[in-house]
Amino acid sequence: MELSVVDVPERSRYEVSADGTVVGFSAYHLIAEGVLALPHVEVESSFEGKGVASELMRQSLDQIRERGLKVVPICPFAQAFLERNPDYADLVHAG
Repeated sequence: MELSVVDVPERSRYEVSADGTVVGFSAYHLIAEGVLALPHVEVESSFEGKGVASELMRQSLDQIRERGLKVVPICPFAQAFLERNPDYADLVHAG
């Protein structure tokens, strides 16, 4: 299964596709200059437990880092992912 993640700014979310079909997303909202809130991560039930949501988080956080932004993880999955992956700790907004 080939996964790809793209930013879809008109929908305020990153979408993950499996073999060309969108199977999940991570919503975001600009809450301050340079700071995105991450309120919700969702993957179709048939793709749960296959690492799709984790790959969605990895690729979206990499893109957020490239843009020089910070995040406020609101979604429990996003919070847990960031706790398990301390190499992304620099992206968490301290305020």
